[in-house]
Amino acid sequence: MARFLLFLLLLALCWPLALFALVLWPIVWLVSIPLRILGIAFEGVFALLRAVVMLPARVLGGGRA
Repeated sequence: MARFLLFLLLLALCWPLALFALVLWPIVWLVSIPLRILGIAFEGVFALLRAVVMLPARVLGGGRA
C-alpha cells in the first residue's frame, strides 16, 4: 500500500517520471529473472561445496558438543 501511495505522490509531482517508471519496471523485472536463476544456481553450488568440505568433520563427530 505504501508503494502505491508513493507512486501516486510521484505521479502528482512529476508525472513523466512516474509514467517512465511504470513502463520501465516490467522490463527491469524481465532482465532480472536470469540473474535470479544464476543466484539460485550459485547458492546450490556453494551449499554442495560446503557439504563436501564439512563431510569429514561430520563423519568423525566434530559437530557434536
